[in-house]
Amino acid sequence: MSLTDRLAAARSRQSADPAANLPRPGVPAAQAPAPSVASTPAANRAVRTREDSFGDLKRAVHSQLVESLGPKLYDADMTQADLEQQVRLALQTALAHTDQPMSSADRTRISQEIADDILGYGPLEPLLRDPDLSEVMVNSFQDIFVERSGKLVKVPATFADEAHLRRTIDKIVSKIGRRVDETSPMCDARLPDGSRVNAIIPPLALDGSKLTIRKFSEDPYTVEDLVRFGTLSHQSADLLNACVRGRLNILVSGGTGAGKTTTLNVLSSFIPEDERIVTIEDAAELRLVQDHVLRLESRPPNIEGKGAVTIRDLVKNSLRMRPDRVVVGEIRDAAALDMLQAMNTGHDGSISTLHANTPRDALSRLETMVLMAGMDLPIRAIREQVSSAVDLIIQQTRLKDGTRRITAITEIVGMEGDIITTQDVFLFDYGAGVDEHGKFRGGLVSTGLRPRFLERLADHGVHVDPTVFAAGGAR
Repeated sequence: MSLTDRLAAARSRQSADPAANLPRPGVPAAQAPAPSVASTPAANRAVRTREDSFGDLKRAVHSQLVESLGPKLYDADMTQADLEQQVRLALQTALAHTDQPMSSADRTRISQEIADDILGYGPLEPLLRDPDLSEVMVNSFQDIFVERSGKLVKVPATFADEAHLRRTIDKIVSKIGRRVDETSPMCDARLPDGSRVNAIIPPLALDGSKLTIRKFSEDPYTVEDLVRFGTLSHQSADLLNACVRGRLNILVSGGTGAGKTTTLNVLSSFIPEDERIVTIEDAAELRLVQDHVLRLESRPPNIEGKGAVTIRDLVKNSLRMRPDRVVVGEIRDAAALDMLQAMNTGHDGSISTLHANTPRDALSRLETMVLMAGMDLPIRAIREQVSSAVDLIIQQTRLKDGTRRITAITEIVGMEGDIITTQDVFLFDYGAGVDEHGKFRGGLVSTGLRPRFLERLADHGVHVDPTVFAAGGAR
């Protein structure tokens, strides 16, 4: 069916409904019916019908563009700018040949929506461009939520249908060589800017496909940004800077969405420029500013269930790449054993993240993940490995007010009997309470204890101002 035939069918459906004459956006108020009519159920149904007619138009124009542009949409030699120019030119031509009544606002909106669908990710594009959103959650093709200022908000954007959502998911994951289908219905992926993507589809997702996108800032956050946000204090930032330069092994612990990866990025920015850094991730999200960075990414199995390359495989391989630092995006399985071995065999200064609610829980999880390696090691031996390998745990928490804060900086002191001993260097001051808007007043304050690793830092030529550890210091 040609574009003319499709548009004729859309216009016939529109003219058959009396709602077609309802006011359009951009039409002067004098031409519109009385306001009372617009608030009736019949008027609301009419507006939906009008939107459906525009939906028919969009589908017709979209199909025509795909047919006319064809292979150009996938031409590897064509730059993104050239492709955008050709799509928008073809789009203007297609819309110019329609005689369906549209205001300039409607024409601009439809043109943008079709361009987003062809060049980007459809209704998700405006959300991904919004710098105030930190997460986009698609619960179904017509049910989309976002996280704004730490709070979940439903947005009016929708996909046309389940197939439209599936096409968008396929477009995202195929760009990094991954797939989502019935044989592999779950996938972790990333957008070109590093934003984290998770997709899960039927039969695992009972009510339709689900898509979750953790957005990252176009410009990576710096330590000054985290201080401004209240995530940490100036004093704690100075200490962490010294710990990274002094080659301490650091774990960033926290729950889902607590900001661990952002903190890991900031910690990595403290690594000196003259060091060779190997980063290992499931989906590449870290954006290090140094020149000498080697980025490794795990690979899922192929359709035959073969060819998987795990984080553990990459950790083992990285030790043969002469790294000065090994930065692992997240430890979640038996790779913990290899990471501990790396930390204990001369690869000090390593940094990683894991999921845990407290620094003490982080140590317990680390033990459990080492046991997942299948090595029949006694618990005491594992704990000795942990206590000698890990120097510092940074606990990150997303508080009830939606803010993400570092709530503890804890030093691993050593062993007493069979127990790993720790001491808190900085703690979040929950006792300060909340303000009238429900925001926590407290910040990260020193406990007054001087960490034992200061001598090690001094051996590396790194000195910390003693006033950093003044008890109850400035927040």
